[in-house]
Amino acid sequence: MRRKYYSMETSGKEASIMIYGEITSWPWLESDVSSYNLSKIVEGLDVDTIHVYMNSPGGEVAEGIAIYNALKRHRAKVVTYADGFVCSIAATIFAAGDERVMYDTSLLMIHNAWSRAAGNAEELRKLADDLETINETSKTALLSIVNIGEDELQKMLDNETWIPAAEALEKGFATRIGTLEPSEKVSANANAAIYNRLMGAVDLSAVMREIGAVKEYIKAISANKPQEKPKNDNFWNAFSRKGN
Repeated sequence: MRRKYYSMETSGKEASIMIYGEITSWPWLESDVSSYNLSKIVEGLDVDTIHVYMNSPGGEVAEGIAIYNALKRHRAKVVTYADGFVCSIAATIFAAGDERVMYDTSLLMIHNAWSRAAGNAEELRKLADDLETINETSKTALLSIVNIGEDELQKMLDNETWIPAAEALEKGFATRIGTLEPSEKVSANANAAIYNRLMGAVDLSAVMREIGAVKEYIKAISANKPQEKPKNDNFWNAFSRKGN
């Protein structure tokens, strides 16, 4: 049975939805998200707040627009979070948030709609016109939140622009830059706890030294200047707990 990427906290009348994969009409991988599945989930939520956590390369425009409209249509307050890279049509879904949260370590990416094509000259001209029309749907959603003009936004779309948190806040794509502080809620904090424990066991400076040694060894071998091979034990010892 395919896992559903949402959970609802009945005590707080809040729901959490994860979009951690490609947005597609043919969900195949566990992380794939379709508008049909997600829209049904959103419609059935009797909550006051919907949190949407995102890390997505984007996908099909029609699917993304349907998810955007489903979120906008719901009576609940919608808070979207850019947990990693939120790209292409996923950035349009991000725009559905009444609050839009980015982090110093997250990025948005926007660009014009594109497609593959084959056909005669008239068919290709029509496709170009169709793409411009399709592109207006995402641009309309983005224009509803940004504080920049249409010409500047179009230039960003033309240039396939990556947008860091500070710029996103300045231009209105985001409403705030979040802090990655641990939550008291176990369901929201489990991954962070595991990550922090792992990172606490790593001597990063030692890891970087060993990576440098491996690079130098490869460089020497490529130049036919044999040298002593780095010991694997040195590298893995860098992952022993700090101070031990």
